[in-house]
Amino acid sequence: MKRTDTLMAGGAVAAVAAVGSALVSQHVFGILPCAWCVFQRLLFLLVAAGCVIALVWRAPLGRRVGAALALAFAVSGAAAALWQHFVAASSTSCDLSLAERVIGALGLDARWPNVFMAMASCADAAVKILGVPFEFYSLTLFVVLGLAALTVLRRPG
Repeated sequence: MKRTDTLMAGGAVAAVAAVGSALVSQHVFGILPCAWCVFQRLLFLLVAAGCVIALVWRAPLGRRVGAALALAFAVSGAAAALWQHFVAASSTSCDLSLAERVIGALGLDARWPNVFMAMASCADAAVKILGVPFEFYSLTLFVVLGLAALTVLRRPG
């Protein structure tokens, strides 16, 4: 397996695992998500989709398109995590936020409420695990996924 395939396969698995861990934290440990939390879940799944495109479209163009999509969604996810921490977490309401509008416009909260329904305000959803804000774990993974996608994009051929 080529290094680019390894990076993209690892990226897809890590992104899906992030959503899985968020669902475990919600459904097992009772950590209710806010609109920005569920928006980041969507972005992780879109990163995974970009990685899968890079894996299955076996041409250099396909690899670049998939990696570029993964990079774009990873950067968006990092921005969402930063926004959640520095802006939304100090707000008692996420009503009509970009995150809530996107999830609602796509109908994800109605189709898959166990995954995409916001159940807490941003201030109420501000949780720390081992003293670190939950969204910083998300931010770290988005940065790692973005760096992996950038590495694939920078490889010749």
